[in-house]
Amino acid sequence: MKLLLLEDDDLLAESLAETLQDEGYSVDTATRVRVAESLMASEDYALVILDLGLPDGSGLDLLEHWREQGRDLPVLALTARDTWEDKVIGLRRGADDYLTKPFHEAELLARLHALLRRRSGSTTSIIEVNGISLDEHTQRVSTDQNVWQDLTATEFRLLRYLMHHPNRVHSKERLLDQLYSLEQDAPAPNLVEVYIGRLRRRLGKQRIQTRRGQGYVFVAP
Repeated sequence: MKLLLLEDDDLLAESLAETLQDEGYSVDTATRVRVAESLMASEDYALVILDLGLPDGSGLDLLEHWREQGRDLPVLALTARDTWEDKVIGLRRGADDYLTKPFHEAELLARLHALLRRRSGSTTSIIEVNGISLDEHTQRVSTDQNVWQDLTATEFRLLRYLMHHPNRVHSKERLLDQLYSLEQDAPAPNLVEVYIGRLRRRLGKQRIQTRRGQGYVFVAP
């Protein structure tokens, strides 16, 4: 899944981005409202981590603007303001959760995972689709819930995205966009085919189908 991190503290943003990437997420970072607006208009994000105190505008105003546009993705607000009144205002203006600085990264990850589970309708860290079980915490996959296979970071990101969006056709471009952030070097054009092939060897060819000229589909009943 691809996340947007809007944080004007460069050191904090870099640290959080590295932590999130270690958890299997692709992360785009922004330090200004105008950059975040541009990214939101062009990219497909699963969640936003939003600092409310920004140098060129209000994070809450930006959030309210997104909600007015109909963007309903989860937003985890970060702020140094810790009064209950500030939290109430943030939640009423569209935040799904609220975390005050300073914070432990483990707590941020736990809140982020909870928001994404709620979004997908899941109550556990295990996604189950068409006989495949994927543990998002351990980044392992099983075809029988007895033997679990470790996945590489890229295999995990690709499979998680496909399993969260079953029976949809995903172009190579969309899958590459979900696997890599804008800050990373452009990947090789055939990278998607390589990792689709690896997943098929693990899961069986019938689980991920090719739609010629369109892309790939993770098949679910």
